[in-house]
Amino acid sequence: MNKIVLKRGKEASLLRFHPWVFSGAVAKIDGDVKEGDVVEVYTAQGEFIAVGHYQIGSIAVRVLSFEHRVIDKAFIKERLSTAYNMRKALNLDFSEHNNTFRLVHGEGDFLPGLIIDVYGSTAVMQAHSVGMHCLKDIIAESIIEVFEGKINCVFYKSETTLPYKADTGAEDGYLIGEDKVALATENGLKFLIDWEKGQKTGFFIDQRENRALVEKYAHGRKVLNMFCYTGGFSCYAMRGGALQVHSVDSSAKAISLTDKNISNNFGDDARHKSFAVDAFKFLDDMKQGEYDLIILDPPAFAKHRDALKNALQGYKRLNAKAFEKIKSGGILFTFSCSQVVNKEQFRLAVFSAAAMSGRKVRILNFLTQGADHPINIYHPEGEYLKGLVLYVE
Repeated sequence: MNKIVLKRGKEASLLRFHPWVFSGAVAKIDGDVKEGDVVEVYTAQGEFIAVGHYQIGSIAVRVLSFEHRVIDKAFIKERLSTAYNMRKALNLDFSEHNNTFRLVHGEGDFLPGLIIDVYGSTAVMQAHSVGMHCLKDIIAESIIEVFEGKINCVFYKSETTLPYKADTGAEDGYLIGEDKVALATENGLKFLIDWEKGQKTGFFIDQRENRALVEKYAHGRKVLNMFCYTGGFSCYAMRGGALQVHSVDSSAKAISLTDKNISNNFGDDARHKSFAVDAFKFLDDMKQGEYDLIILDPPAFAKHRDALKNALQGYKRLNAKAFEKIKSGGILFTFSCSQVVNKEQFRLAVFSAAAMSGRKVRILNFLTQGADHPINIYHPEGEYLKGLVLYVE
């Protein structure tokens, strides 16, 4: 097998089970290694330390195992079974109340570079590394076998997630079966899922617990759901007894899906209204005190470190406007899903916005991604979703 040999002393992070080998730690490569190949990693002293996928870039190897393992179908099935067993322990297995969950969350499930979301009988797979792209057919077959008939379709959606310089020729499409009935259930609510053309895998499953918290706080309030996408937070607020729910997104297609999701769950309910308009323009134009529960869940403001400074300014500006406009006694849910923005940086941006507004603000809850998006304790970078629930006087 091809080998990666580390520089002296560069094995320290791997001894702490961090699953990445950075390119700067590599002393030499033995063999004709191509991106996506499985490689073994050795210390400068010649001791085996890990096996993983080789890739071109700042991360040279994504570790699959710290033991000598053959990366074959048996290995994939073992990891998928372990991941599925954890979801069952979380009571996220298929039921009349829920058939939507993340099955594999990259490093959090010891399969770095792989995302798998389940919507009813369909699994949607995303590869973020060439190595996982090369295994896509084996992974698809393994999903079918592990679920023993509960899943019969696997959709591959990796055109935009694979490294852009990798010439993989990847195309989105069905690897097994074909399911056009894209209706999923989450905590008893029905959602149309567009996994073929929607964002990510079609739905933001990571916000499940946070949506449930919105439902808890929504009773008797006038709710504004900014960057609503397909209206997840809006549906939970409606069920929670909100007096009024307004959903805002710049995408007319997203608003159309939001309206359909509201209709599927609540029929023609006059409490809900949607707006296809720029979020900042909507915030600028709305009246002060019009809403007493505001949800800010924007798309990632920074996808790479070069954009970090501008992203933090964006979060500060957005939250400052919400603090300015929210009714006294209101509750603000605010999030960042930018992985390069850590929770301390995000909180500082929000705290700065609060100070600019001059309002009295108290923290009610610290939020993160759902339990089916686990964080490998040795890989803190996996905590990408940050959120705060704030009470504003």
